Amino acid sequence: MNAIVTGPDGLLRCAWVGEDEEYRRYHDEEWGVPLHGDRALFEKMALEGFQAGLSWITILRKRPRFREAFAGFDPAQVAGFGDDDVERLMADAGIVRNRAKIEATISNAVLVRDMAEGELDELMWSFAPTAAVERIRPAAMADVPAVTPESTALSKALRKRGFRFVGPTTMYALMQSAGMVDDHMTECWRVSERR
Repeated sequence: MNAIVTGPDGLLRCAWVGEDEEYRRYHDEEWGVPLHGDRALFEKMALEGFQAGLSWITILRKRPRFREAFAGFDPAQVAGFGDDDVERLMADAGIVRNRAKIEATISNAVLVRDMAEGELDELMWSFAPTAAVERIRPAAMADVPAVTPESTALSKALRKRGFRFVGPTTMYALMQSAGMVDDHMTECWRVSERR
């Protein structure tokens, strides 16, 4: 697979974007942009968990409905979901209807709700590689890891606290999308924008 594709606007982008307009918007505006805030990171954690075994575009297209169904991913509200809510969500064709992932999102919300304000943000970002860690920007898709020591450590720290659906691969995808790491390809226009 090529590392780069040329968009209809002439910009070079990471090849995973393909020709999909929603992927292009996500790549240009969100992916790799530093994301902070407990609610925002809880949402990212939940959606990455729902993505496991599926393509990200599936989740991205369903994201508006996910936000409605999960009360804007407000941890306090989601933490209050009960059995009736689980059944409501299982009947909602607009989201991914996976009972284990739904129940994990609710139990994860309880954990986030019970943390101090800003604690989830601080915890997750504490595993972002520092500038002292030499990272080589990927030039090919094969250069992008699925798991790193940092994502493995983040996964272990979250699991120790009781979080579910936060495996090392899922956490690396979160780290990429939340800007904890920057895996834009060397020729991607987003790289030249950041120089």
